[in-house]
Amino acid sequence: MNKADLIKHVASESGISQAQAEKAINSFTSGIQQSLTTGETVTLIGFGSFSVSERAARNGRNPQTGAVLKIPAKKLPKFSAGKALKEAVAGPVKKAKKK
Repeated sequence: MNKADLIKHVASESGISQAQAEKAINSFTSGIQQSLTTGETVTLIGFGSFSVSERAARNGRNPQTGAVLKIPAKKLPKFSAGKALKEAVAGPVKKAKKK
């Protein structure tokens, strides 16, 4: 599913126009982006959490020359799926039969 598909889905499920659905989705994503930019965590109970992960500076190697490269530290967005989302994706759990 891409953004256009998501907009159509939200519009049909909520009974609003696609323009309104697009505005809502853009507002949702920009809100998450703004929160992560300030270092906040965004938690959606049952769905998951968005947070910022910090990667330390480290040394790497150029595979062609073998020269050592300094890779700078950086911050990356991270998503952790919530319990309900994990269970929905995994599907129903089948119980093992007793022998």
